[in-house]
Amino acid sequence: MTMFLVRHASAGVRDDRDPHDHDRPLDPTGHLQADKLADWLRHETVTAVVSSPYRRCVQTVEPLAKQLGLEVVVDDRLAEGTDVATAWALVTELAGTGAVLCSHGDVIPDLVRRLQLRGMQVPGKSGCAKGSAWVLRHWDGERFQTGLYTPVKV
Repeated sequence: MTMFLVRHASAGVRDDRDPHDHDRPLDPTGHLQADKLADWLRHETVTAVVSSPYRRCVQTVEPLAKQLGLEVVVDDRLAEGTDVATAWALVTELAGTGAVLCSHGDVIPDLVRRLQLRGMQVPGKSGCAKGSAWVLRHWDGERFQTGLYTPVKV
């Protein structure tokens, strides 16, 4: 089964002085990215859509969940600033289920690094642009065999 790690789509500019940054919504480009992501992933075998509680993450995967008739499940283990061990526990819990996980630019690279250290092969480029996805394939019970970085262009 395939798992998808999605970085939230474009959401304007961070203001570290704003205590309500978790509420920052997608901007117009982000909404386009979310729609493109949904158009792509609706053709995959997606069984669950799980998101960080941050508004920009939930909004990124809402179009996909709607197209598939699924609910977006909010999970704090995908929140910004989550340590890799905590996020990893969710990945291993859902590995092999066809889940889409939406998180942040600090969490996803840590997860990909851990996956590579466990033997996941990455043919091609790596990255973590807003609105991008990592396609993780062939879970063998301990690791994914391959990971493919896929930017979503608008």
